[in-house]
Amino acid sequence: MTSTTMTPQAWESPPYSPGQSLLPLESKVPRRLHRLLLVASILLGIAAFFLVALFTVVSYLFAYPSVPALQSNPMAARNLMYEDVRFESADHASEVNGWWIPSAGDRTVILSHGYGTNREESWVPMYDIASLLHEQSYNVLMFDYGYADSSDRQPATGGIAESQQLIGALQLARDKGSGEVIVWGFSMGAGTALQAALQSDLIDGMILDSTFLPDSDTIYSNIRNYANVPKSLTVPLLSRFLPLFTGTQLNRIPSAQAQTTDYSVPILLIHGTNDDKAPIGISENVAASQTNPLSELWVVPGALHEMIFRAHPEEYVARTTAFLQAVDRQRHG
Repeated sequence: MTSTTMTPQAWESPPYSPGQSLLPLESKVPRRLHRLLLVASILLGIAAFFLVALFTVVSYLFAYPSVPALQSNPMAARNLMYEDVRFESADHASEVNGWWIPSAGDRTVILSHGYGTNREESWVPMYDIASLLHEQSYNVLMFDYGYADSSDRQPATGGIAESQQLIGALQLARDKGSGEVIVWGFSMGAGTALQAALQSDLIDGMILDSTFLPDSDTIYSNIRNYANVPKSLTVPLLSRFLPLFTGTQLNRIPSAQAQTTDYSVPILLIHGTNDDKAPIGISENVAASQTNPLSELWVVPGALHEMIFRAHPEEYVARTTAFLQAVDRQRHG
């Protein structure tokens, strides 16, 4: 009979079973951690890709909004005689197309349309305003900003390029003999009017409906209407991606200056309390900065963005007409 001597180590070692790893437990932990880190890195990479893709799309759509084609013209829509006009922007960087609707007088109103639409802006409704002004013996200039011009589409720049185009429109009105020029703007077209007034003395008065000025706060609030994304992430990414498509930095838009400047000309500001696109605080800030005795703010309870004319047509016409008459009286001293 053969005897076997067992060492202490043999007595202490657990029995081995087939399929059991011979690696010590501490060598498995780094492998599991490595796999978890790898999975986390892949997930973060996918999230980053979709985030970059999202803000690339958002920035592109901001620069090149979907704008409908022109559907009519002043003659077909309201039996108004008109002339096709084409003029240069003040900085000679672009050419602008529009309609000149003449009257017998030397007073002109330039209609400055909002973002994402063209000179017709049906929901305002722009043709009704043009007809109203013509009845009051105002020449009317309707034109497309570069981002709305189907013949030569340019990126929207939040008012940087558009204000130069509006100043070109002002110069056209002066060249046609206008002694008084009023800008009637809507949404970003109203914000563009404020930016143009910072640079030009060709404006005698402004009617600004649902004023929108692009900055990090207003753009973010509009994005929040569609997606609940954190501001701390949204603003830096927009600031980085927007210039790729618009050609201009977000911080170049003089939003704060436009809201705090005391303009020498009278301004009628119109804003609805239920505007979910342009914060009413913009119009309130502008109004608070004005000292011209004709300047005023009409706050409309419950009104939506750019829908005030449709909701309150009689009061809208009465207030805007009274303002235009007051500006005319001020002009003639």
